[in-house]
Amino acid sequence: MSTDVPALPVVWRPRTTRIVAYAMAGVIVLGMVALAVVVAPTFRLSDRVLLVLLGLVVAWILHMLARCRVVADESGLTVVNPFRTRRLAWAEVVNVTMNAGDPWPTFDLADGTTLSAMGINATEKARAARDFAQLRALVAVHGEAPDPR
Repeated sequence: MSTDVPALPVVWRPRTTRIVAYAMAGVIVLGMVALAVVVAPTFRLSDRVLLVLLGLVVAWILHMLARCRVVADESGLTVVNPFRTRRLAWAEVVNVTMNAGDPWPTFDLADGTTLSAMGINATEKARAARDFAQLRALVAVHGEAPDPR
């Protein structure tokens, strides 16, 4: 695993999560449209429209999960999680950790709080390890993290 510091800007996002989420969203929307067309004649038009709208709501939630990412640039980090985006200056980041069994990295912030970054997903083992090593190297260079050597 390389710990070379990557050139900025860098975007980390989970590939498998996006593929599965968007594929499922498509299947659900198409399924709900098909269901609305073939459902029993006792269903009114409003019921059929609500079926399609339910499929679209589920697809929107899946899109929110698929949009997760971590972006590093010269001025700091942008952490995009499903329902919140947070911009961090490099000086705010004290450390980043991802212990065995953790689903994604956690930033320790200067104000004493933590922030999970769902943009690096542990289910993509080798890719997650590489992405985390790059992120950790950037935090060591730009953030307030102590030098690990």
